[in-house]
Amino acid sequence: MLPVVAFPFEDFYIDTHHMSHQLEPRQQQILFYTGLLAAALGIGGIRAILCPMAAYSLQGHDQHQLLAFFNWFYWLVNLNSTIVFLGIAFIQQSVAQNLGFLIPFTSVLLALIAIHMMRSKLTYKPKRGGSLLTTLGVFLNSLKMCCLYYRHLSGDVASWLDRAKENNGGRYSETHVENVKVLAKLFPLYGLQLLYRACVTQIPSGYYIQTMNSNLHLSSLLLPIGAMNVISILPLLLLAPLIECVTTCCLSMGKTPLAPVKLITLGHVCATLSVLVAGLSELQRKTFPLVEQTLSGKVLQVSSMPCFQLAPQYVLLGLAEALVSPACCLIPFQLTPNHIRGISLHFLTLSYGGGCFLGAFIIQLVYFSSGGNFYPNTLHDGNLERFFFFLATLMAINTLAFWSVSYRYIDLSVQGRAQAVSPLTEKLLHYKATLRFYDTVDHTSVDSVP
Repeated sequence: MLPVVAFPFEDFYIDTHHMSHQLEPRQQQILFYTGLLAAALGIGGIRAILCPMAAYSLQGHDQHQLLAFFNWFYWLVNLNSTIVFLGIAFIQQSVAQNLGFLIPFTSVLLALIAIHMMRSKLTYKPKRGGSLLTTLGVFLNSLKMCCLYYRHLSGDVASWLDRAKENNGGRYSETHVENVKVLAKLFPLYGLQLLYRACVTQIPSGYYIQTMNSNLHLSSLLLPIGAMNVISILPLLLLAPLIECVTTCCLSMGKTPLAPVKLITLGHVCATLSVLVAGLSELQRKTFPLVEQTLSGKVLQVSSMPCFQLAPQYVLLGLAEALVSPACCLIPFQLTPNHIRGISLHFLTLSYGGGCFLGAFIIQLVYFSSGGNFYPNTLHDGNLERFFFFLATLMAINTLAFWSVSYRYIDLSVQGRAQAVSPLTEKLLHYKATLRFYDTVDHTSVDSVP
């Protein structure tokens, strides 16, 4: 859909009378948003599946080997992003603007052909009993039993989710409930990634606006705006080999490398500093005089400050991504059993999308509360730095909140132990609970006899 909307119909569809055929603006909008929706649905389905599918062959390996895998996995992903940003951005800005939309379409088509050829080696069937409906059913049944408990029943349980167990009057087995309890343990991790993802979305939003309103000229060459995105990717490309070397040296010397939760905390600190530096850079950018700059055929009044002075905020955010993303994948993959490992990583991907919506919500909230004063059409007259300072404050609070709950994810050596309960064990537990109940009833009736 995107190439269809982007291509100049007046250049490609001219009849014998030299009359150009153009799509109406409404038709263009329908095709454009349909294409974006289809791309979003495709990306949402791929992101949560691709990483665990590649890691299934590493089951049984230790934590450091898994972290090394996730580091190199994201290293390859960001190497592809570098090629995309440099290649497509250069083609769009210097060669043919509409050709840039045709390249992703062609690459995805080739990827589909390659996946179809290799489909027999990419098929993995996890164990049954960990469907999303079962997971949601445990939560709903626990809530229902809790309401019933407060009204009619008595008795205490270790967790409110335990009320969904069959031996407590619920509908689900011991294994299912214990698996869901492990998943519920990860919810604070998912929730505290929302604001971090809102900071990451500043690269294509707030940071993009800053770069567009800065001087993009390097001597006589006009740099594409996407070139600044590469600066945020470079720390990812450099840090993965460095982390691997440091981890190998620590293990060879008998020392323990940094735990994943500490890596995530350091990443959140880097994200906070990145947004703070962006606010300071915006104050500095507004002190430079305005000059004219042509982008996509439009003449804009931009600051004469070179865009490379915005590099520190991109580097800090790239450093944060290099620390956070592999560790965030490792913790759910290591803690959850095989039954719900895919579901846990889907929830992680859902938190990424939720962070994007949270970032858009904060931007709209700030925009309407300021009456459009924070980022007007002429950014030089706005107050974008206040938005960055506000976001940095929220991110600092979020970092402290994550540090306060990080103790839950320090020990990752309990993978699947409490969840591997056989059906015979479940029946024995249910039998013991029944005997305990009738024994209590028997003692009560004996004590009541005069």
